[in-house]
Amino acid sequence: MMTAVAATSSPGRSRDGERGMTMLVMMGMMAVFAIGLLAVAPSVYQDVQREKELEAIRRGEEIAEAIRQYVVFYRGQRLPQSMDDLLEGLPQGTQKRQILRASAAVDPLSEDGKWRLIKVDPQVLGRFAKRVQTFNNGLLPSNPQPQIFDRYGIVIVNAINTGTEDEADQDDDTDFDVDTDNTPFIGVASQDKGKSVIAYYGIERHSSWIFTPLFRGSGINNIPQRQIFNRPGSFNVNR
Repeated sequence: MMTAVAATSSPGRSRDGERGMTMLVMMGMMAVFAIGLLAVAPSVYQDVQREKELEAIRRGEEIAEAIRQYVVFYRGQRLPQSMDDLLEGLPQGTQKRQILRASAAVDPLSEDGKWRLIKVDPQVLGRFAKRVQTFNNGLLPSNPQPQIFDRYGIVIVNAINTGTEDEADQDDDTDFDVDTDNTPFIGVASQDKGKSVIAYYGIERHSSWIFTPLFRGSGINNIPQRQIFNRPGSFNVNR
């Protein structure tokens, strides 16, 4: 009798052991899979962030071009005071000529999607211009149309001449006023203060990227031209 009981219970114990081993193998595979996900997560994040930054640059450059057209249309006597001024377009006969797409008016890096409007501020523009000058081997690009933009560009020149190297090298200046509407502006920047994956004119902080028609640099561009909007500023990707 005892022998018979032992004989019938042995297969059950064997099946329990097999199920236990299967569970251990599955748990091991899940652990390996989780470790693999942790390993690739930083790379995936960088790829996603890089695409967001590229899109921000595309849109910022489009806004800079729209500002240029707006200022030229009004012969330098008027600056846009809100993003709506650019979105409404410019008079062309009885209609309006579009100069800015609605999607470009949204900053993909800031939480509320609003661009920070950059006024003709000597300190802010001068600091950015100095960085562009350094990035372009000491040369500051000229205004696209001097007869119209000189009245604004002179602010930059004066700020560069009176500024210090330490002021120009400050890449982490995060103390700034946030104007998003109802102020004359010559450029835009993101509200986001995070460190970037892409270096725009050598600058590695989103809030320090200024998109303005006052000048454009030239330099080595490590990103294929097809990835950026129309007439890009100079920027390179950190490897």
